Amino acid sequence: MQNVDVLIIGAGPIGLACGIQAESEGLSYLIVDKGTLVNSLYHYPYGMTFFSTSDKLEIGGVPFISHNPKPTRMEALEYYRRVASSHRLNTSLYNPVKNVDKNENGFRIRTEKFDLLAQNIIVATGFYDLPHKLGIQGEDLPKVSHYYKEAHPYYDMRLAIVGAANSAVDAALECYRKGAKEVTMVIREEEIRKTVKYWVKPDIENRIKEGSIKAYFESEITSIRENQIDIKTPVGDKTIENDFVLAMTGYEPNYDFLNEMGVEKIAEPPFAPVYDAESMETNVEGIYLAGVICGGMETNKWFIENSRVHADLIMEDIKSKRFAAI
Repeated sequence: MQNVDVLIIGAGPIGLACGIQAESEGLSYLIVDKGTLVNSLYHYPYGMTFFSTSDKLEIGGVPFISHNPKPTRMEALEYYRRVASSHRLNTSLYNPVKNVDKNENGFRIRTEKFDLLAQNIIVATGFYDLPHKLGIQGEDLPKVSHYYKEAHPYYDMRLAIVGAANSAVDAALECYRKGAKEVTMVIREEEIRKTVKYWVKPDIENRIKEGSIKAYFESEITSIRENQIDIKTPVGDKTIENDFVLAMTGYEPNYDFLNEMGVEKIAEPPFAPVYDAESMETNVEGIYLAGVICGGMETNKWFIENSRVHADLIMEDIKSKRFAAI
């Protein structure tokens, strides 16, 4: 049975950064992921552009050269493949973790493909796999999706988009410009969020102002049917004709998985997992957090450029414990 110093769960950019740092410290490691390399980025919309510049997305000393002021999804996928190859990172992809048991010698981990032993675990799973549910009638209809890939399926269709953050705004603008018959945004807030990309925010506000994109502010969808949706608005309930719903309502960490390992979370919003900010170690000795999962429901607090440092903090703590044990 394989025995490693560090098991890294999640092969996203921060998981890869942790693997690179472990290798530089002479620690044995393995990176496992239930999907492909940088699985969350792979599932981003095809034409997505990052908010960060390419230098802010770099890891492992590998330069990220982009042909655009802001790199695209395709460029990011190419870059992180190059990082993994150049560092010859030890990965096991399409291999979800099924169970983690802590014992006096560390952790015994059962994955779909094999079992292994690890002295430490880093959870770098992000939050993109579990969308917030609307919790309304009709949400499970095939016409409803919590993920947006591209505009083509919505050509000549009546589309409703729930949300006012970057993902909702990008989808609304692209679908409007790619020939959707009607684009309607349903937004809980009283305005488009201030955190929307600065070069996009005026565009969506102008399209709403001119009526090209319809927006119901301080509103919510209350029911979804095959050809209609019901919307609760400040001026009363409305029913509109509808073919598809994109519920861009955000995502959350896999709290069940953390709970099964004994990792606690704070009891009030943003329900962040409990960890030491200096070492990134959770309340369970030997289990660390890295990346956006640290923010709990506050999913815009941590991102690639400001959580790369987590890899350094974690490896420094693991190394100091090894020296202390000698």
